[in-house]
Amino acid sequence: MQVADNMAVSIHYTLTNDDGEVLDSSRGDEALAYLHGVGNIIPGLEEALNGKAVGDKFNVRIAAKDAYGEQHDEMIQIIPRAMFEGIDELEVGMQFHADVSSGPGQVTIVKIDGDDITIDGNHPLAGEALTFDVEVVAVRPATEEEIQHGHIHGAGCHH
Repeated sequence: MQVADNMAVSIHYTLTNDDGEVLDSSRGDEALAYLHGVGNIIPGLEEALNGKAVGDKFNVRIAAKDAYGEQHDEMIQIIPRAMFEGIDELEVGMQFHADVSSGPGQVTIVKIDGDDITIDGNHPLAGEALTFDVEVVAVRPATEEEIQHGHIHGAGCHH
């Protein structure tokens, strides 16, 4: 059975950047299960998995535009410390959920200069090419309910 739209796919992967630094990995843990063809994973990796089968192993480099997108300078802004009412200690690297220009998103504090707080609404991996070392471990047709819900059901899935 091959990876195609509306298939439940499980993979093991190791994600590295261009410096060879490991950013994430499923190895030694549960495989990543996702519904293929609905955008549950980054577009470049989903495309690279099309047509693969259980047991296939491959390495693929995904350009930034097909991963978490390019870095957008307009998503970096300076806001007053008062916007963080109720939070006593602010530190570079802290992340918060916020409404950004594209809707709900996440922002990261990247600089603190007195009462001026610089936040970045780009994904932390935006602008980076990513390399995945992948092994396909399972492929099955998704259930009608999984297709309707747009994701795979299994351990830890709550509705």
